[in-house]
Amino acid sequence: MPIPDDSDPSLLANSRPGDNSEPVSVTDLSRSLKRVVEDRFGFVRLRGELSGVKRAASGHLYCSLKDEKSVIDGVMWKSAAPRLAFRPEDGVEVIATGKVTTYAGRSKYQIVIERMELAGEGALLALLEKTKARLEAEGLFADSRKKPLPFLPRTIGVVTSPTGAVIRDILHRLSDRFPSHVIVWPVLVQGEAAKGQVSAAVRGFNTLVHGGNVPRPDLLIVARGGGSIEDLWAFNEEEVVRAIAESEIPVISAVGHETDTTLADFAADHRAPTPTAAAERAVPVRAELAAALADLGARQMRCASRPVALGRERLDACSQRLPRPDTLLQPAAQALDEATERHRRALVDRVSVGRAALDQAGARLTPSTLQWRLGQARERLGHARLAPAMLTARLDRASERLGAGVTMLRSLDPKAPLKRGYALVFGPEGELVRSADAARVAGGLSLEFADGRVAASIGDAAPPLPPAPRKPARKPPPPASPKQDDLFG
Repeated sequence: MPIPDDSDPSLLANSRPGDNSEPVSVTDLSRSLKRVVEDRFGFVRLRGELSGVKRAASGHLYCSLKDEKSVIDGVMWKSAAPRLAFRPEDGVEVIATGKVTTYAGRSKYQIVIERMELAGEGALLALLEKTKARLEAEGLFADSRKKPLPFLPRTIGVVTSPTGAVIRDILHRLSDRFPSHVIVWPVLVQGEAAKGQVSAAVRGFNTLVHGGNVPRPDLLIVARGGGSIEDLWAFNEEEVVRAIAESEIPVISAVGHETDTTLADFAADHRAPTPTAAAERAVPVRAELAAALADLGARQMRCASRPVALGRERLDACSQRLPRPDTLLQPAAQALDEATERHRRALVDRVSVGRAALDQAGARLTPSTLQWRLGQARERLGHARLAPAMLTARLDRASERLGAGVTMLRSLDPKAPLKRGYALVFGPEGELVRSADAARVAGGLSLEFADGRVAASIGDAAPPLPPAPRKPARKPPPPASPKQDDLFG
């Protein structure tokens, strides 16, 4: 190919004789470079620090890999991004496996990452610290969020592998201390699928309701045996940490040995150094509780009997200070004896005084004195005069009251009208008939007159008119009572 002659510039590009270099388009050149780069390098493994990590809405992951001097862009398509075992973050050193290619849109070369791994344990610890700082800033590890553990849970939920030694250690320790109802949610505790199963188990226990077919646990234990940081990495995943932090049921984290620490330990309400220690923290010792209850019962009995004993002692002390009953009764018995003696002497003296008075009165009662008193009484009786008017007045008043009572008695006598021609009508049962309708209904009647009863029958003919009553003859006046003689002549 001849060297172009620049001494004869021209406005238009013209082909020169013998020139076999035809101009190509930018797209053709980009495609040629792409084929060369892809054929030359194929798959490569790059070690570098992640920078500018971002995930597009389409699911693709874009980032840059850099070292001390150079930078290369990287992209991981959405078909490979879900296979990542960790969450890529800026500053994390990784080893990316993929193929180098070019991006014609910007005339840049880049690596299409098929696989990405952390570059050693240091990078893993750096990622762990970054995740811990971010979650701690959200308050997931704050002490105010931690819930107190129940003193004696009835049901305990355990999230662990069903085939390892961890579940056997927990069950054995629980049976030794305080047998409880245990529900095991089997999960993988290592590998890519472990984080999803552990978080699903914690959330699954929280969805159980009280009184359902499966009882809702009062306490959860998330447990795993010891291992390397890679083996325990599932319990550092953000998904597991958030599930433990959001659990409404108190959670004990028992992952690894005492020296192992995971982010699940910070999010849990209590961290146990080993699974066996988690079982010890979950329930108390039944024998110790029984001993404590027995001790409390004994103390209660002593407290209840102590006032009684003190009262008995005080009563004994007081009773010793009290005088004897016979000592209390001695003054009263002496006073009674003295009163009895005074009463006896008083009776004797009273009899003597009465006998003396009787003797004195008897000495004054002589026949001459009695005859003199009798004469004086007869003389007073002879001088007394009884007026007749006093007796007759009282007799007249008594006669008037007696006559008024007789008159009232006669007026109230129910059979007095029978003597004037009236009669009482009685029914067949002896009841008094007071109306004509009652007489028609009664049937057989009887009439009572002043001198007896007669039977009567009922008829509808009008009775004859009674004759006009005759005036009764006047009774002769009663003879005058003889005049009472004067008692005094």
